[in-house]
Amino acid sequence: MSRASVRRKVPAPVFAALGDVTRLELVSRLSDGEQHSITELSEGFDLTRQAVTKHLQVLREAGLVSRQRIGRESRFAMRSGPINDARDYLVRVSDQWDESIVRLRAMVE
Repeated sequence: MSRASVRRKVPAPVFAALGDVTRLELVSRLSDGEQHSITELSEGFDLTRQAVTKHLQVLREAGLVSRQRIGRESRFAMRSGPINDARDYLVRVSDQWDESIVRLRAMVE
């Protein structure tokens, strides 16, 4: 696989969204497969609900979280696809490194 094709498949928005401790904690809380309200997700954070909402928006823009309106309340849930894509990308990169190390070993020996 060429570098250009690997670059095109890089889930950069997912990695960028996960590059924040608060968002990682929100992903952890949402990984139970249930839908959660802002109130539920804000519990235990030293942040306002508005700040938590902004973090959730970043996660939504990266495709990691979905939002469903139920009456006046928004409920948030994880979307597994982007996380799986990021994992697949890391596996591909890891495999490439493994192949490079094997070739380097063969050259050295």
